[in-house]
Amino acid sequence: VADLYQTFRWPIASRLDQNEMLEVQVYNYSKVFTNRLVGTFCMVLQKVAEEGHLELTDTLIDDNNMSIKTSVTIDIRYQPMDGTGGMWSDGEFLDVPDDRDGMFAFETDSLLSGQSHGGQKIFTNRAGRGVFSAMKLGKAKSSKDDHKRGETDEPAILEMEDLDKKAMRLAGMLEPDTISLASVTAVTTNVSNKRSKPDIKMEPSSGRPVDYQISITVIEARQLIGLNMDPVVCVEVGDDKKYTSMKESTNCPYYNEYFVFDFHVPPDVMFDKIIKLSVIHSKNLLRSGTLVGTFKMDVGTVYSQPEHQFYHKWAILSDPDDITAGCKGYVKCDIAVVGKGDNIKTPHKANETDEDDIEGNLLLPEGIPAERQWARFYVKIHRAEGLPKMNTSIMANVKKAFIGENRDLVDPYVQVQFSGQKGKTSVQKSSYEPIWNEQVIFTELFPPLCKRIKVQIRDSDKVNDVAIGTHFIDLRKISNDGDKGFLPTLGPAWVNMYGSTRQYTLMDEHQDLNDGLGEGVSFRARLLISVAVEILDTTSPEIICSTDVQVEPVSNISESATGKMEEFFLFGSFLEATMIDRKIGDKPISFEITIGNYGNHIDGVSKSSSVKKKKKEGENQEEENELIQNSSEDEADEDADLTSVSSTPPMKPFITDRNYFHLPYFEKKPCVYIKSWWQDQRRRLYNSNMMDKIADKLEEGLNDVQEVIKTEKAFPERRLRGVLEELSIGCSRYVTLANKDVNLAGRTKLDRERLKSCMREMDSMGQQAKQIRTQVKKNTVKEKLKLAQNFLQRLRFLADEPQHSIPDVFIWMMSNNKRIAYARIPSKDILYSVVDEETGKDCGKVKAVFLKLPGKKGFGPAGWTVQAKLELYLWLGLNKSRKNFLHGLPNGFEEIRATKMGHGLPPVTLVYDMKQVFQLRAHMYQARSLFAADSSGLSDPFARVFFSSQSQVTEVLNETLCPTWDQLLVFDDVELFGEATELRDDPPIIVVEFYDQDTVGKAEFIGRTFAKPTIKMRDEPYGPPRFPPQLEYYQIYRGNSIAGELLAAFELLQVGQGGRADLPPLEGPTDSERGPILPVPLGIRPVLSRYRIEVLFWGLRDLKRINLAQVDRPRVDIECAGRGVQSALIQNYKKNPNFSTLVKWFEVDLPENELLHPPLNIRVVDCRAFGRYILVGSHAVSTLRHYIYSPPDKSCNNWATAAKLMNGYMVLTNGCSQARSSPSLSSRTFSRPAGDVSVSLEAEPPIRKMDTVVKLDAMSDAVVKVDMNEDESGGAEEEEETDERVLDWWSKYFASIETLKENLRSQEAAQAEAEEREDLEIADIRPDDLHLKGSKMKERFKEKKSSKQKRSQAADGSEKRPPKARVDELVVYNRELESEYGNFEDWLHTFNLYRGKAGDDDEHALDDDRIVGRFKGSLCMYKVPLSQEITREAGYDPNMGMFQSIPHNDPIHVLVRVYVVRATDLHPADINGKADPYVVIKLGKSEVKDKENYISKQLNPVFGKSFDIEATFPMESMLTVSVYDWDLVGTDDLIGETKIDLENRFYSKFRATCGIASNYSMHGYNIWRDPMKPSQILAKLCKEGKIDGPHYGPGGKVKVANRIFTGPTEIEDENGLKKQTEEHLALSVLNHWEEIPRVGCKLVPEHVETRPLLNPDKPGIEQGRLEMWVDMFPMDMPAPGPAIDISPRKPKRYELRVIIWNTDEVILEDDDYFTGEKSSDIFVRGWLKGQQEDKQDTDVHYHSLTGEGNFNWRFVFPFDYLVAEEKIIISKKESMFSWDETEYKIPPRLTMQVWDADHFSADDFLGAIELDLNRFPRGAKTAKQCNLDMIRNEQELPTISIFKQKRVKGWWPFVARDENDEMELTGKVEAELHLVTAEEAEKSP
Repeated sequence: VADLYQTFRWPIASRLDQNEMLEVQVYNYSKVFTNRLVGTFCMVLQKVAEEGHLELTDTLIDDNNMSIKTSVTIDIRYQPMDGTGGMWSDGEFLDVPDDRDGMFAFETDSLLSGQSHGGQKIFTNRAGRGVFSAMKLGKAKSSKDDHKRGETDEPAILEMEDLDKKAMRLAGMLEPDTISLASVTAVTTNVSNKRSKPDIKMEPSSGRPVDYQISITVIEARQLIGLNMDPVVCVEVGDDKKYTSMKESTNCPYYNEYFVFDFHVPPDVMFDKIIKLSVIHSKNLLRSGTLVGTFKMDVGTVYSQPEHQFYHKWAILSDPDDITAGCKGYVKCDIAVVGKGDNIKTPHKANETDEDDIEGNLLLPEGIPAERQWARFYVKIHRAEGLPKMNTSIMANVKKAFIGENRDLVDPYVQVQFSGQKGKTSVQKSSYEPIWNEQVIFTELFPPLCKRIKVQIRDSDKVNDVAIGTHFIDLRKISNDGDKGFLPTLGPAWVNMYGSTRQYTLMDEHQDLNDGLGEGVSFRARLLISVAVEILDTTSPEIICSTDVQVEPVSNISESATGKMEEFFLFGSFLEATMIDRKIGDKPISFEITIGNYGNHIDGVSKSSSVKKKKKEGENQEEENELIQNSSEDEADEDADLTSVSSTPPMKPFITDRNYFHLPYFEKKPCVYIKSWWQDQRRRLYNSNMMDKIADKLEEGLNDVQEVIKTEKAFPERRLRGVLEELSIGCSRYVTLANKDVNLAGRTKLDRERLKSCMREMDSMGQQAKQIRTQVKKNTVKEKLKLAQNFLQRLRFLADEPQHSIPDVFIWMMSNNKRIAYARIPSKDILYSVVDEETGKDCGKVKAVFLKLPGKKGFGPAGWTVQAKLELYLWLGLNKSRKNFLHGLPNGFEEIRATKMGHGLPPVTLVYDMKQVFQLRAHMYQARSLFAADSSGLSDPFARVFFSSQSQVTEVLNETLCPTWDQLLVFDDVELFGEATELRDDPPIIVVEFYDQDTVGKAEFIGRTFAKPTIKMRDEPYGPPRFPPQLEYYQIYRGNSIAGELLAAFELLQVGQGGRADLPPLEGPTDSERGPILPVPLGIRPVLSRYRIEVLFWGLRDLKRINLAQVDRPRVDIECAGRGVQSALIQNYKKNPNFSTLVKWFEVDLPENELLHPPLNIRVVDCRAFGRYILVGSHAVSTLRHYIYSPPDKSCNNWATAAKLMNGYMVLTNGCSQARSSPSLSSRTFSRPAGDVSVSLEAEPPIRKMDTVVKLDAMSDAVVKVDMNEDESGGAEEEEETDERVLDWWSKYFASIETLKENLRSQEAAQAEAEEREDLEIADIRPDDLHLKGSKMKERFKEKKSSKQKRSQAADGSEKRPPKARVDELVVYNRELESEYGNFEDWLHTFNLYRGKAGDDDEHALDDDRIVGRFKGSLCMYKVPLSQEITREAGYDPNMGMFQSIPHNDPIHVLVRVYVVRATDLHPADINGKADPYVVIKLGKSEVKDKENYISKQLNPVFGKSFDIEATFPMESMLTVSVYDWDLVGTDDLIGETKIDLENRFYSKFRATCGIASNYSMHGYNIWRDPMKPSQILAKLCKEGKIDGPHYGPGGKVKVANRIFTGPTEIEDENGLKKQTEEHLALSVLNHWEEIPRVGCKLVPEHVETRPLLNPDKPGIEQGRLEMWVDMFPMDMPAPGPAIDISPRKPKRYELRVIIWNTDEVILEDDDYFTGEKSSDIFVRGWLKGQQEDKQDTDVHYHSLTGEGNFNWRFVFPFDYLVAEEKIIISKKESMFSWDETEYKIPPRLTMQVWDADHFSADDFLGAIELDLNRFPRGAKTAKQCNLDMIRNEQELPTISIFKQKRVKGWWPFVARDENDEMELTGKVEAELHLVTAEEAEKSP
C-alpha cells in the first residue's frame, strides 16, 4: 500500500462540464528504465460537479482494459465560483427540483439534471449541452442569473391549475411542453427521489394457458427433386402430425388441403413449438417413405407477422441429412396462428390467377434473405454452481453410515433445445458444482426461423428426470442483422436460473416454474455458457453432411474470463409492513432477503464437498468466516466477522382491520445486509439502467400525452414535443456516457458488439426523435404518438441484457419457517453507481413492494389479494463503495448496530427520533365501471382506504357498478417518521381496495388502485391554487386487467402544535338521513348544473329466463345521479316486446365538467304477481358524452333543421353517432354556406364503356391507369366483347372480387408509399452523417421502390392482356356489413343487458355468457333551458322531444331473403380433416334446414342458394345463419354460426333493406331487385328528410336540395328497344346520397358481406367465414320479383385430343446384348387430371437407335372445366370406404412423359413435361429450335391458352433432373393439342 497524500489543483475558467473525464495513471517508478504504467483509472465528473466532494476507491485497468488487482483511493473536491456545487455537509443529494407540490412531478431525473440543495435551485442551462430542466426560467437571462435565483417564489409556479391557464400565465417563463401531467397517473409519477414508483399490476400473466388455433393450408408443391415421385406432405406442429393425401408420379402435386391444430397452453410454450413441413416420397400404410426435404419455423415467427399469418407463400425445402444439397423444392402454403381475441383478416380468396413467382413470395419473414446458408450453432456448457438438493437425504445418510462418504444430492446434466432438436451433455454424478466443458452443436439454416434456444439443467434420476432450472436465449438479443451487425454470440457468461423454492419435496407444486413457465420465485443455480455461430461453406469436402446434434468436449476456460470476482454489499431496511393477509396473521412473521444463495439460510446452502475450491474463490458462506481474505487490508479487522444478517427478527403482527394485519415497525426499523461475491459485470447492468430510465421517462410522457388526448385537454402536441425533446436529450446523454466504455475490455464479444449497436441505435433514435419533434402538429399528434411508442418498444428491447451478472434479489415473508409470499426485484434496479444515469431506479430509495403468492397460487383471485405491503429501502453495490448506502433513507434516525461488534458494521436497526403527525382526508366521491361480483350482474361495493398502518371503509352501496359514495374519510393521528420537508416531497402511497359486500362470508375483492396525497405542512396556508385539491380519476386494477376507475381526492395535513384545531374545519354531517357520514366538502365536489335527459324506449329483445321463469311483463328503469325515469310496462313480452310510449325524460343535476359525469344505469325488471319485481339484467353507460346534444352552428343553411344530424330521423350528438361508426361513412357534416350550391357531379358516364377493372384509390400512384382508347385498339385484334348472354351473377361477383383485390393492393401501395415518405424524411436528417443509418435506409427504399414498380407493372401487364368487358359490379366487403356502417346504430342503439358474475378469465373473455338480453333505444341529454328555435320548427312534436320523425315501432311484417354465396376455411369437423357442410337458417320460430343439399368433403363449399323467410319485427329480428357438418350416423355438429340483427338494418337511415345497385337495368344478370324503382326511393327519401326535390330537368339533369346531378336518360328493355327513363338519374343521386347536405349518408350498395363463423364452444376464435347478403321487403309494399339465381356454375364438358406425332433425341438407355450399342424402346404416356387414374400410353417404338420415334397416336381426355375459376372438376370416392364422392378442383395441367419399355424389368422413366393448359409456351416449329429454354425461362416467354387457341401443334422438350439436380434435356416430342366441347366431340368423334 502506497500512501501518496498529494493534492493536484486545476483552476478552470468555465463551470465544470458534467461530461468531463478525470484520468489517474499509476506508474511504477524506475531510476534506470522508463517508468512502467501500472494502470489507469477514469471517471466521469458528473457527481463531483453536483456535489462538490467525492471520495472513492476503485480498481485500475491496464492497457488492455482488463481490471487488475490494484486499487486507488482518491478524494476530489470542486469549488465553483458562485457556490452552486452542493456543500458536502448537505448530506443528501436530491436530483430533482423539489417542487412544493405533489401533483406536477417534473421527473427530470438527472437525465435533465436540475439539482436542488436545501431550498436553493440550480438550473444548469449551458449553451451547447442539452441539459435543460423542467423549467426554462427566463430564456433570455444569462446562465449566471439562473444560478442566482435564490429562494424566490418558485413553488408557486408549479401549482395545480388547468394547464392552459398556466400556459397563459407563465407564457414567458415556462415551456408547457415539458410539464408532466401527472394528475391522472398521480401515483405512477415520482415526485422526489426518496421513493420509487410502485408497480400497480399485480399478476404475472405469462404462465397461464390460453387457447390457440393454428391453421395450415397446403396448396401445392413445385420443383420437387426426384424422379417419378409420389409425394405426401406431412405437417407437424409440436408433436402433432397430419398428412395430406398422396399424389402419384408428379413433381408438382396440387393438394389444397386444410389442417387445423388446437392448443391450450401458455404463450411461451406455444411460441416455442416448431411448425415443420416435410415432403415424403411414397408413404403408404406399409412403408414410411423417404424424406425429400423439410422446412422448419417456430410458431412465434408466424405470430409476429402482420395479421399473424403467412398467406400463399412458398416454403423452401432443404434436406436435413445432406446440407450440401441445396433446395429440394417448394411447398406453397398458408399458415395462420390465432390466439383468443385475434381476428385474422383473410386476404380475399379468389381464383389464384397470378402464378406468383416463387422467389418473390417465399415463406420467410421480412428482411430474411432468400438464400439462407447452413450454419453451426455451438452452445458451450462450461459449469454450474449453487444447484439445489434434488434428493431426500435419507438414502444419502444410509450410504454415509455404510461407506462413510458424503455425497452431493444431485446428478445434473444440461439439455439444449433448438429448432425442434435436443442435445444433452453428460451427467455429472452427485455434484452441486458440476463441470462439464462440453459443447452441443446444432446445424441449422441461418438466419434461423426459431427465436429461442432453451437451455435446461436437469437432474438425472432412475425414475424420471426433472428440470432444475431453465433459461431461454433469445437469438434476436444476441445478434444484430444490420449492415454493421454481428452473428449470434454470447459469453462466456453466467446465466441465472430461477424456479421453485429450493427445499426438496417429492411432488414439487411449482415444478412448472423450473420448466421456464411463469416467474421464478427463487434462485436455482447459475450456469456458465457461451454461444457461437459459424456459417458453413458447404462446398468444402470435409464437411459433415447431416444435421444431427453433436456433443463434444471443449477446453476449460480461465477463471477470469467472466470477469474479476468482487465483493458486493446488499443492504435493506424495512420501514413498514402492512396489509398482511389475515390467514397468516396469528404467527410471528419475519422477512428474508436473498441474492443468489447468499442470505438463504433455510434451503440455500448446499454444502459442497469441494470446500477447498471455495477458499480459493473467497465465496464464503457464514461458517467460513475465518477464510476471508479481504481486499482492502485496512478494513480487514473490522470486516473479519461481518456475518450477513439476512432476515428480520420474527414479530407478532397487530390487527389493522378485519382483513389485514400490520407489523409494529414504528420507530424501530429492522435492517438486513448481505455480503456476496460475484463477477464484476456491473457495466452490463449500468447500460440497461441508462436505457431503462430513458424508457421509463418516455413511457410516462406518452401516458401523459394519451391522458391529455383522452380528457381532451388543450395542447397535447406540446406535451408530445416535450417528451420527444427529453428523449433526444436522453439519447445523446447515453451516447456520451456509453462512449467511455467503448474501449473497456468488453469482456465478451457480445458486450462489445452490443455496446456498439446500442450506441448506434440510440444515436439514430435521438436524431429521429428530434426530427419527429419538428413534425408534431395538432393534427399529427396521434400518428407521431404511434411512432414514439415504437421507440418505447425498441428501447425496452435494447435494455434487456442477455448476459446476466448479479442474480435478482428475492424478499420472502416467512411464518413459522415456511415461505409464504415473495417479491422479486431485479438486481439492476437497486445497483449503485457513481454516475446517476447508471444507478438503478430503486437504488437507495424507498419502494412500496407488494408480496404475492408463488407460482400457480398467484393466478386468479387468490393472487389478487395482497399478501403484504412493504415499504422497503434497498441498496446494492461494491463493498468498497458502500460508505453512502444509507443516504437515501428518510432522515432523522440513528443506527443501532449488532452489540458485540465495532463501528464498521452496518446497522441492524434504525431508530427514528423524528416523527410527524398528520391527518389524512380521503374524499371518496365515486367509482365507475366496477367489476360485477354478484349473480345479479351488479355488486354491493365499498372501498377500503389504507394509509400507513390505518385503514377505513366507506359505506356499502347496494346493487350498483357505479357507486357515488360522496364520503369523506378522516384518518387522525397518522404518524410518519422522518424529516418534515422530506415527507412533504414524498409521502407514502395510499392504497384503495374495493370489495363487494356479501351477506354471508367474507367480502370479495374487486379491484385496487394507488394514490399519492397532496400535502400541506403546518406552516403553509390552506388555499388556492393547491387546496382544496381537485377530484381525479385513478385506474382500478384487478390482477392485470383494468376494472374501473375511482374519482377521488386525497390530502394529507400536518398537525401542528395547536393540535387539530389549526386544520381547516370539516363541515359536520349535513345529511340527516345518512347518519354520521361526512360528505365531500363543497370546494372539492364538482359544480353542478341542470340537464335534461331524454330517453327513447324502443323495445327489449332476446330476454333469457330468470330462475327458470319466462320474462313476461318487463319494464326498463333508467337512473342517473339519483334521478331517473321508468318506461311503460310491456304487457305481454311474447306478443310484442316493444314499448308503447316511445319518449320520456327526466331532469338531473350533473357536474359541468363532462369528464366527471356519472354513468347512467339501465336496468330491466320483470313485474311478477303480487307486486314483486325481479332484476332481469342491467347495463351501465359509462360515458354520456356520446349522447350530449348541442345546438347546430349558425353557419349552416337552414340551421334549425341542420341539427338533425344528417339523418332524416333525429338529432343526437354532433356527429358522435358518426364518430363511432367506421371511417367508411363519409360523414360530411353540415357546415355549408347558405344558398344553392350547384355542383355538377358527373355521375358514371354512359353505362357500356370499355374500362379496365382497376378501380383506383385517389391517393395511389402505384398502379398505372389504362386509357380507354388503348383498350379498344388492343381489343380489336384480341377478342370480341363478352356476350351479354354468358354473363351471370357470378361474372359480376368475380369481377367485383378482382376489384376488391386491386383496391386492397393499391391501398397497400399507397400506404407503403406514405410510410416511405415518412421514413425518408426521418432518414434524411443529417446528410453529412448518412453512414449512420440513412444510406442503409435509402438502399432499402430503392429496393422496395423498384420491386414495387415491378409489381405494379406486372399488375398492369395482367390487366392489359384481354381488355375486360365492362361487367356491372357489386361491392364485396371482406368483413360484416355492420362494421362498415357503425353497427347500424345511427339512431337506434343496442345496449347489452348483463347479469351474473363477471368471469375471472383474462380481460373478461366470458362477458358474452353474461348477456341476458338487449335493450333497444337511445339517449339524448342537453342543458335545460334549450333555445326556442328548435321547438318552433314546423311539424315539431313535443311528445317526441329531440327524437323527431322516427318511424313508429308497431309490429311490421317483412319478407327476408337470405342469399348464401359460399363459405371459406371452415374448421374441419371430421376425422379426415374435411367437413360435409350445409346451411341452416333460423329466424324467430321458423327454421330452414338445407340438409339434403350438403356438400361432400369440402372446407370451401360454394352454396349459391337463396332462402325466403317471412318474419314479424320486432318479435323475430335476430337472424342466425349456421353451417352444420352432415354426419351419416350420430347428430350433425355445428361448425359455426353468425347472427344478424335485422331490425337495426331495417330501420337504419343507411337503407340496408336492399342494396342499391350501381346501374339500373330491367333484365339480364343485373336486374333491379328492389320492388321500388330508384325514382320512388329517391322521392321517399326526399320527403322523409324534408328536402326540396327531386326536380328532373332536360338534358339528363336532376336537382336535389341544392345539388345538381347528371346521368343518362334512356334504357333498353328485353327486346332491345330504347325508352326514356328517369331511373338512371335517380340512381346517380342515390349512389351519391352522402353528398346531400344535412341528411346525406352513404346508402348501402348492392353487396356481398363476409361474416366470421363462431362456435360458442370456442369463444373468440373464427371457425371459417361465410359470404352472404340479406334483402328485406316490407309486406305492405308491392311484392319483390323472384330471387336472383346465384346457383353455382356448372362445369362445361370438354374433350382434349392430344396427337403424339414423333419424338426426337430421346436419350438411349439400353445396351444391346450383342453389339453393345445404345438404343431405347420408346413410348409416351400422358394424363390430364391430377392423378394418373386416366393415364394413356402410346404403342412402343422398339429399338430406336437415334432417339427418334414415330407414333401418330391419339390420346383423348374428356374433362369438366369451370372457365371462371380455371379449374378442372373431378368427382371421385376418396377410398373404398367412402360413402359418397368428393369433388376436387384442380388446375388443368397436361403431363406427358417419355419411357423406355422393358420386357422383364420395370419400365425406365426418361423425362417429362407438364403444360398448364391456360398458359404454356408455344411449341417450337422444328425439333432443332426446341430446347431447354422453353422450360427454364417460362416467365419471360409468351404463353398461349388452349381454351382460346383451340388447336396447337409444335415441338416441346422432355426434361429430367440429373444427380446434381440440374435439369437436362432427355428428348423432344412433336404433339398436337386440340380442344373441343362435348357437343362438337359427339359430332366429330
